[in-house]
Amino acid sequence: QVQLVESGGGLVQAGGSLRLSCAASGRTFSSYAMGWFRQAPGKEREFVAAISWSGGATYYADSVKGRFTISRDNAKNTVYLQMNSLKPEDTAVYYCAARRSDYPASSRYVYDYWGQGTQVTVSS
Repeated sequence: QVQLVESGGGLVQAGGSLRLSCAASGRTFSSYAMGWFRQAPGKEREFVAAISWSGGATYYADSVKGRFTISRDNAKNTVYLQMNSLKPEDTAVYYCAARRSDYPASSRYVYDYWGQGTQVTVSS
């Protein structure tokens, strides 16, 4: 069992930056690939970024490529999402997720555990 708790969301102006963190419980964090997803009001939850359990492989949605960076610190059981050059369309609730696999998948249906989410609001 893995419990995930996101933090770091907030209100930021367009062009600004935020760093989200996702702290995981459990001793096997390094055995899980991790992902970040987001959900805007009235829209489906969509993939943002994912990282393999070693951190050696990363994968991004086209909409955030070059602006967002996913990373992890297995010693701290934490995964991060550095978000730069934020746009109003990045406004959403951001969720982290874990899956019992090394593969950093983009489909939300293959993730086994989810956090409660953290709100990110980007003003224009």
